[in-house]
Amino acid sequence: MKTNKNKKWVDLTSTLIIFLACLLAFQLYKEVKHPNAHSNAEVLPDIPIMKFGYDLNVFNIQEEVIEKNQVLSDILVKEGVSYKDIHDLAQGAKDVFDVRNLRAGKKYVVVKDSCQEPEALVYVPSVYKYVKYNLKDTLSTEIVEKKIEKCIETGTGKLESSLWNAMVDNGMPPSLINKMEDALAWSIDFYHTQKGDEYKLIYEREYIDGEPVGVGKLIGAYYKNYDNEYYAVHYENDLYGGYYDLEGRPTKKAFLKAPVKFSRISSKFSLNRYHPVLKRRKAHYGTDYAAAYGTPIFSVANGVVTKVAYTKNNGRYVKIKHDKTYQTQYLHMSRYAAGLKVGMHVKQGQTIGYVGSSGLATGPHVCFRFWKNGKQVNHLKENFPPADPMPEEELDAFFKYRDNVVNLLDNIGNSQASLIADYDSEIIQAP
Repeated sequence: MKTNKNKKWVDLTSTLIIFLACLLAFQLYKEVKHPNAHSNAEVLPDIPIMKFGYDLNVFNIQEEVIEKNQVLSDILVKEGVSYKDIHDLAQGAKDVFDVRNLRAGKKYVVVKDSCQEPEALVYVPSVYKYVKYNLKDTLSTEIVEKKIEKCIETGTGKLESSLWNAMVDNGMPPSLINKMEDALAWSIDFYHTQKGDEYKLIYEREYIDGEPVGVGKLIGAYYKNYDNEYYAVHYENDLYGGYYDLEGRPTKKAFLKAPVKFSRISSKFSLNRYHPVLKRRKAHYGTDYAAAYGTPIFSVANGVVTKVAYTKNNGRYVKIKHDKTYQTQYLHMSRYAAGLKVGMHVKQGQTIGYVGSSGLATGPHVCFRFWKNGKQVNHLKENFPPADPMPEEELDAFFKYRDNVVNLLDNIGNSQASLIADYDSEIIQAP
C-alpha cells in the first residue's frame, strides 16, 4: 500500500518537473525568437509618421484651403492666437514670406499639440516648398524646400494626328512637350508633321514623396519626319550649355520656324490665293497660323521693334528688324504684350503679343510675314546656314557623351533601355 503511494508521488513530481521544464523552454524560446519582447504591461514605441517636420503620433494636423478674402488673422484668431502675436508674427515674416502673399485656393495646415494648442501654421504655395509660421515659444517664419528625387525616364510614340496628342496620349506632361519643341524647333517644322512620325525622349522626372511633380532636364530627343531623322543632345559643362546636333553644332539657329506653339498652318504663302473675306484672288505674302484667342505670339529672332500699330487690313500688328537683311511682321493680334513699344530690343522667343482676329480676318490666327532684303519671301523655304560647331578641343568629349545618349535613344523600347537606372549613372553624365 505504501509502495503505491510512493509511486503516485514520484509520478506527480515527475509530471510537475516536466511541466516546469517545458515552461522554462518556452520562455527561453520567446527570448531567442523575440529578444526585445516585453510583458503585456509594456508597449512598443510608435513608429514616427512625419509630415511638415511633425510626428503625427504626437501632433494633430488640420488641413484647410484659404478662402476668398481670408487673411492670416481670420485663420489664427479662431485658433485662439492673440492679435498681438499675429501682429508680431506678420512683422517678423516680411523678409521671409510676407503673410500678404497667402493666396485663396492654396492649402494650409494648422498643427496642434496633444492639448489642442496651435503649434504652427503651415502654408503650401507649391508642391516644391512650404512656409512654416511657428506659433509657440519664439514666433518665427521659415521656408522649407521639399526634397526632390530625380529619376531618368523615357518616352516614345508615333503620331496619329498631332505631336501634342501623341505625347499626351502616352502620358507625357505638357512641360516636356514644350522642352522637346525647344530642343528641335530650329530643325523641324512641327506644323508639317504627318501621321507615322516618330519621337523618342530621355528626360528627368521629378518626384516628391513618391509623387511626380515636374520635369527636369531633357537629356536627349529624337524625331523622325518623313525620311529625315533629327537628334538633339543636351550637353553642359563650364563653357557650353544647351542642345546640340550630332556634329556638335547648337540646334538653336538664328530664326525659329514659327511664331506660335501648338497651332496649325491655315493658309500658306501664295502668289494667287483666294481671299476668304474679299472673295477674290490676290497674293498672300505670309503664312497664317491658326490658334486659340490669347495664344502668345513670340519673336522668331533677336531684333528691334520698328512698328506697333493698327490698320484696317492688318489689325493690331508688330514689325521687328533683326539685322540689315531680315525683318518680320505679326498681324491680327488681339493685344500687344505689356510694355511693348517702338525701339525696344526683343529676344528670340520673347512674347510680343497674343493671337486674335483684328483687322481683315475670319478667325483667330497670326499672319506671319518675312522680309529678306526688302522683299517678302516664304520663310519656310529659306535655308538658314547652321551654327558653327564647338571648337575641336571640345568635340572629343562631346562625341563620347553624344554616343551614350544616342545609343540609349536608339534602343528605347527594347532591353537596352534598362541601362537607364538612375540619375548618377555614368551613362548619361557629361564629362
